[in-house]
Amino acid sequence: MTQTVEKPLPSSAPTLLRTAGLPYFLIAFVARLPFAMMVVGVLTLVVSARGSISLGGLNSAAVGAGTACFGALLGAAADRFGQRRVLLVLAAANAAMLLAFAVVAYSDAPDGAVLVAAFGIGATAPQVAPLSRSRLVTLITERMDPARRARTLSSTMAYESAADETVFVIGPFVVGLLASAVAPWAPLVGAAALTVLFVGAFALHPSGRLVAAARGADGRAPSPVRELFRVRLLVVVVGIFGVGTFFGTMLTSLTSFMADRGLSEQAGLMYGVMGIGSAAFALGVALLPARFSMRARWATFSAILFTGSLLLLLVEDVPGMIGALALIGVGIGPTLVTQYSFGATRSPAGRTATVMTMLGSGVIVGQSLGAAVTGEVAERAGTHPALLLPVLAAAIVAAAGAVNWFLTGAGSESR
Repeated sequence: MTQTVEKPLPSSAPTLLRTAGLPYFLIAFVARLPFAMMVVGVLTLVVSARGSISLGGLNSAAVGAGTACFGALLGAAADRFGQRRVLLVLAAANAAMLLAFAVVAYSDAPDGAVLVAAFGIGATAPQVAPLSRSRLVTLITERMDPARRARTLSSTMAYESAADETVFVIGPFVVGLLASAVAPWAPLVGAAALTVLFVGAFALHPSGRLVAAARGADGRAPSPVRELFRVRLLVVVVGIFGVGTFFGTMLTSLTSFMADRGLSEQAGLMYGVMGIGSAAFALGVALLPARFSMRARWATFSAILFTGSLLLLLVEDVPGMIGALALIGVGIGPTLVTQYSFGATRSPAGRTATVMTMLGSGVIVGQSLGAAVTGEVAERAGTHPALLLPVLAAAIVAAAGAVNWFLTGAGSESR
């Protein structure tokens, strides 16, 4: 396998922006959008075509299940064979599954067939965000001066998390716009077109040929697979699963909260209060002093997230909900940045893409599962019980942060 990684450059070398190129960041940003549209697009289409909110929630969960089963395996394949080949196959397969799902949902096929198609969407999803992180981590660790790596890595994880937050706010908005302006199938057709064009462009970008220097000539990693199951790495996976679960439970319970007030169409705008704040504070992580350690950041910001979630149980009106969401945004963005930073520094040699897709899968699985469970609770028991679920999700994030505090120890952030 062709090695394209160079030796670290001197301190006068170009910044990461110049090294990767502005087009890379633009392509990588748009290429994330289909992934952000899938879960909501599937839910919207099934509810319209089959007339069942419950079935819609199950299909959203099936998308997450497909990602859970295959996400990390696809990351391992990208590590082994290179991102370009893997992404080109996935772009074609995922676009086909999105179109097939729309056809099956409107057909006379049994509900089981719709669930299988939803699982296929998740199984073939090109996880651009984790693979982008993997590429940039490779550039930082192997093409930049060691003195600049820590600060650049922190800034990059901050940007990547802010980009994720932004597309996960834009994604549901685009789905709603296309579904209302064209038809319920339009979001998935649009996602298929974006996948072919922009995931394909992301795959063909020159950085898609990068191979970690730790990889052998045959593409094999020097680290054993068991290194992926170290407790220090698994606690990060659990923590980021909690964040994904919070996203799913929060959006669904917020929708129920707004529907009770006859304002269900404004749920997306309300969710944007949290998303915009989260993205802004995620970017702000790069400005934090080095003495504010990563383990302290996780513990601190997850505590803020948990506190904000407790306020949800006291909210009785829209202004109160806005205040709670604003506080939650302060906590959740920096927490996500810190978790990805831990994932990058704790990745076994030559397995960065695998770890990043493990974390990316954790987010989407948590989101899908959280949305499905919260939808059932809201439908059967009402909004207040549904608002308990974001609190539980935030508790998972905070508990994982506490465990990480003791596992990390002072001065051992990278282990």
